[in-house]
Amino acid sequence: MNLNQVTIPALDVKKASEFYKTLGLRLIVDALPRYVRFECPDGDATFSIHKVDKLQKGYGITIYFEENNLDAWVTQLQNKGIIFNELPKDQSYLWREARLQDPDGNQIILYYAGKNRKNPPWRIN
Repeated sequence: MNLNQVTIPALDVKKASEFYKTLGLRLIVDALPRYVRFECPDGDATFSIHKVDKLQKGYGITIYFEENNLDAWVTQLQNKGIIFNELPKDQSYLWREARLQDPDGNQIILYYAGKNRKNPPWRIN
């Protein structure tokens, strides 16, 4: 099994689409104003956004995007006007993470984990 697609809700798909293009995702399906789909610059995963009339209440969605050169990527995004809630920092679980939100309040974590994503020292067999 392989996770290949994630879809998130948005009140304004065009606005959300511009945000994710700024992060570096490549638009491959444009059905504005109700739907868009992107491909990630690395790997085979796709990411889509669909129109909703209202967002769910509560904690919501958290989206993780991994990048080997996290700090440089964050600096590039800041230069494009992206606002971060937390700049890159090392976590106790051996990931380096930066945190922000998309226009609909979805939590986004830009990170680098390397081998620790799937093989942390505490991995069970």
